[in-house]
Amino acid sequence: MAYIVEYIWIDGTKPTAKLRSKAQVFADGKEPGIWGFDGSSTNQATGDQSDVVLNPVFVVPDPIRGGKNKLAMCETLLTDMTPHPTNTRARCAASAKKYEKLDTWFGLEQEYTFFEGIAPLGWPDNGFPAPQGGYYCGVGSDEIFGREVVNAHLQACIDAGLHISGINAEVMPGQWEFQIGPVAAPRVADELWLARWMLYRIAEDFLGPKGIPISATLRPKPVPGDWNGAGCHTNFSTTQMRETIDACVAAAEALGAGNKPAVHIAGYGAGIEQRLTGAHETQRYDQFSYGVSDRGASIRIPWQVDKAGKGYIEDRRPNANCDPYVVTGLIIDTVCSAASK
Repeated sequence: MAYIVEYIWIDGTKPTAKLRSKAQVFADGKEPGIWGFDGSSTNQATGDQSDVVLNPVFVVPDPIRGGKNKLAMCETLLTDMTPHPTNTRARCAASAKKYEKLDTWFGLEQEYTFFEGIAPLGWPDNGFPAPQGGYYCGVGSDEIFGREVVNAHLQACIDAGLHISGINAEVMPGQWEFQIGPVAAPRVADELWLARWMLYRIAEDFLGPKGIPISATLRPKPVPGDWNGAGCHTNFSTTQMRETIDACVAAAEALGAGNKPAVHIAGYGAGIEQRLTGAHETQRYDQFSYGVSDRGASIRIPWQVDKAGKGYIEDRRPNANCDPYVVTGLIIDTVCSAASK
């Protein structure tokens, strides 16, 4: 019996790449392999040399179509089988391989905001909802919007075999978060990109109270003013950090050394200055700090880590719209190169 594979990839849109996908039908027993697409339609090629290659790197059961169908997260290649210039996974994989003896783990906290039309889901037609305060991890239809989509997405991620570890409603109404990890790179980024695709796809099937299809967005500052932005807080550890607090402190200091703060900010997502203002649980984008239990710092050392004397650190700077291959690769390069000296 035939089955369907949805090939999913990251395009060349700037400043923030988009997800694309298309499906291929396979005879039973045949595994998904190399395929291709028109790169001139995805900002990845010119019309006279338009072919871009798709190479499946992470294949899972398709919880949306069900049955024997599959989802294939792909990297993009040139026709000579070398990484395409937009292939950020290849660089991340190379960094992970270089420092594999340090056994790096990541946990990614993906915040996102549901919209219905031009407004966040659940917001009034005119004006604003009640100020932030009761929405974070809240309950009740007067404060929580989109839970049916969230639960469908959570179950889909579980059914696909992703390392999804939790969900919660966030500080702004219509805003949510899911967490992937702990997993090593580049696998953790493979899973996050796939989870994003499933979130977008599943939201297509739900209507908001106005009868408009719900969309999930990764805008770093969904609503201007006194409202929280959306980030992708990145938890990170090495073997050394999981054994001693001194290695955690050294990692935080490495991230703040020299020009590293500017390098990381440049790779942490478009519009980061809109979100990292020094307010709403952020440090400013042009300043760096770290501290225990400090959500206003660039790097937070959780209180449990301080108490246990070992564990991990949280980089609170990455935007919701970041490329997790870039973020995890940058952190590996900065922290592991310093630890290897």
